[in-house]
Amino acid sequence: MNPDVDTILTRLRGALPDATVELRANPGPAEQHSLLVAPADLPGVCRFLHDELRFDYLSNVTGIDWPDPVLADKVAVPEDDEDSGDPGKATEPQGFLEVVYHLYSHPDRVGPLVLRVRTGDRTDRVEIPSVVSIWRSAEFQEREIYDLFGVRFTGHPDLRRILMWDEFVDHPMRKDYVAPDDFEYEPTPHAEVLERARTHYPATEKD
Repeated sequence: MNPDVDTILTRLRGALPDATVELRANPGPAEQHSLLVAPADLPGVCRFLHDELRFDYLSNVTGIDWPDPVLADKVAVPEDDEDSGDPGKATEPQGFLEVVYHLYSHPDRVGPLVLRVRTGDRTDRVEIPSVVSIWRSAEFQEREIYDLFGVRFTGHPDLRRILMWDEFVDHPMRKDYVAPDDFEYEPTPHAEVLERARTHYPATEKD
């Protein structure tokens, strides 16, 4: 059963009046609306959802890179509420990284409830609190987002790369990521990779 997002938002605002939580409507046919939460308020909101509203299962955590913040508001449309606040600062021109959570309640057979949290930008302010202490299933998923997108989850018990090796530079799921032309780690380069490798390592011409 789909969650009643409006009712959940009302209960959140009643229990956590100082928390910044905003309804984001899905304009598509699925109408899977979401809640945009300010990073600082994420632990309190998640704890309330887990303990009071019985969302006991975090099925999925994923990242999104929004270099153009305008595009984000076409996917998740802000509600028409002047008191909703600005948790994601979606109008900042430098863009942001977004983390999306899908929650389920096994006791009430409800889900998914979708939460969104946005970083301050894509460079220096990329911290979001970890929710591992609430849902242990977030541990490896937060590591994956850290590895591929560069979000730093404060309070994570073991935040390190999980897919790429430790010496790897940058975050390959960023939309402005440029693959290196140094393919020494590719044992059998072929096609476009082979051509780029030849450019980086020009063959020595024989006399």
